[in-house]
Amino acid sequence: MAGEAIVVRARALIGIPFRLHGRDALGLDCVGLAMLAYGVSGIAADYGLRTNDIARWRALLDARLACRPEARLAPGDLLLLQAGAAQLHLAIWTGTGFVHAHAGLRRVVETPGPPPWPLLGAWFSRKE
Repeated sequence: MAGEAIVVRARALIGIPFRLHGRDALGLDCVGLAMLAYGVSGIAADYGLRTNDIARWRALLDARLACRPEARLAPGDLLLLQAGAAQLHLAIWTGTGFVHAHAGLRRVVETPGPPPWPLLGAWFSRKE
């Protein structure tokens, strides 16, 4: 799936409530958002709100998507971010900002500009 189509799918999910382990229109977390926007399942079935297992997440994403050098981000890229101590977060780059499930605002939002957290990696659909 092309990056622009992923951005369209991600933006269509804006406003859905935040729900930990949410996978549908009743509620989404960052993993559910990524699964729906990319049209893939099983990115991660078991995970806690806090984790620092970056290697596990890289392996999960590498198994389903292609890794992109961070200097060449493109719309639709799935970003793995270090949102806090022992807190990883997924977001979808739009080209001018990012769509993500915001726990504090309790919904999926689009935030302008680059993410404020360290970027740990970026992936894209192998079908591009």
